[in-house]
Order: sequence, then C-alpha cells, then structure tokens
Amino acid sequence: MKTLSKVITLSAILLALPALADSNTEALQQAVDHHSRSEQNKNRDQYRNPLPTLSFFEVTPQSTVVEISPGGGWYTEILAPLLAAHGKYYAAHFPANTSSDYYNRTLAAFKAKLAADPIYSRVSLTEFAPDNSGNIAPAGTADVVLTFRNLHNWYGRGGDDGMVAIFSDFYKALKPGGVLGVVEHRLPADQADGDWTKSGYFPEQLAIRLAEQAGFVLEERSEINANPKDTADYAGGVWTLPPSLRLGEQDRAKYQAIGESDRMTLKFRKPVAQ
Repeated sequence: MKTLSKVITLSAILLALPALADSNTEALQQAVDHHSRSEQNKNRDQYRNPLPTLSFFEVTPQSTVVEISPGGGWYTEILAPLLAAHGKYYAAHFPANTSSDYYNRTLAAFKAKLAADPIYSRVSLTEFAPDNSGNIAPAGTADVVLTFRNLHNWYGRGGDDGMVAIFSDFYKALKPGGVLGVVEHRLPADQADGDWTKSGYFPEQLAIRLAEQAGFVLEERSEINANPKDTADYAGGVWTLPPSLRLGEQDRAKYQAIGESDRMTLKFRKPVAQ
C-alpha cells in the first residue's frame, strides 16, 4: 500500500507541474503588464525580454529575490508587484554612507520612486557596493539573486579577486539549490585578448570561471538576450548603442538599427549539500 501511495502522490505532483508553470507564467506576464510601469521602460522590453528572462531564472510569485544594483528601478517595476503578495524582494542598492555624489543621487532617486507608489511598500532596501557586498540579504534566505549588466563595473573596481568576493557573498545569501542569474554585455570571444576592460563588455568564459571559483555550478546558458547585430567594437564602447547613444546624432540611425547590446544570460546554481 505504501508503494501504491507513493506512486499516486508522484503522479499527482507530475500532473500539477504544467498547471503550476502556467500559473507562474501568467503571474510574470501580469507583472510585466502592470499599470505602474513607465512607458519608457516598457519600450525596452524588446531588448531586455523580462518575461522569458525571469522565467529562465526560475523567479515565481513565491520567490525570495535579491536584485543587485537595481539602478533606476527598471526591474523593480516588475519584481515589486510580482512578489508583493507571497514573495520577498530585496533591492540591494548603493550604500547610504558614501562620499560618491553619483551613489547619493541615484539612491535618492530610487528611494523617491519607492515612496511614490504603494506597490513598492514591501520592497526591502539593502546595501551593495563592490567592496561591501555582505549585507544584501540574510544568509541562506534567497531563492534567486539577480544581476543585470553590472559585471564590467565591478571588475574595474577589484579584478578577479574582487569579483570572486562578490560572487561569494551572493553564494552566502542563497539557499542551497538557489539560483544566481547573470545578464551582462557579452564580449566576443575573439576580442578577449584585447583591451576590453573599458568597453562595458565582459568575457563570458571569465564570468563563468569567477562564479565557479565562488562555488557556483553553471547550469544553463540562454540566448534570450542575444543580439547578433552587435559587433562590440565601437570606439565609445557599449554606450555607443541605445539607450545611451554616446555619440549623439553621429550615426544615430545606424546604432538604433543595431539596438541594445548582445548579452549573455547565465544561470548558476548553489549546490545542495550531499
């Protein structure tokens, strides 16, 4: 009877999985379509692909999610309503105690955004900086840690060792089996031997190696955010492309036709202890 009971239970779980996946997809779509999102941000969905990206990283309405360096809150506009009822969202923004004018201005603008709409009332604001990454969330509590287009900035501050330290703090914040989701401007492999550190692009293999040094296992890569039109060889770096358009009106139509950068999308897993 015990064996039959186990078979019935397993069958029930397997039957429920497609419905659960459909429910998560619907919730993600509702968050992407949420009325609080700005039209300017929605216009970038074609490049940032939030629904398939968050789905790939296994984000659900019940997840505890830490977003590292949320900037102006592009993903905050999606994650806050998605996680408001049953999940938890930590926005690990710039530290409050800093002498950086840029950090202070950006953090103040983000706080103003949170205060302007009740949908953000359950956002937990924590702190992150490349040399201070240990306070992003309580240890062992996160289902998912997300970082979008940040690796190049961190690497410029601390090189290999600094990046491993940052990834190690992400590792500590995650539950065993938790996911680290990385999206970053991708440097073509044939440019990895050049002076790429100021271009805004990052070598995919280097990102993988440094995350693995911190204990993560690369589980899957995705081309969700790929852009084959991007050659990554611009004098002004990745900021030549939209949305920055660093060169102003010079060849503007050309760069708008290329669109935003080619991006790696990597899913790492914190191993479950045996």
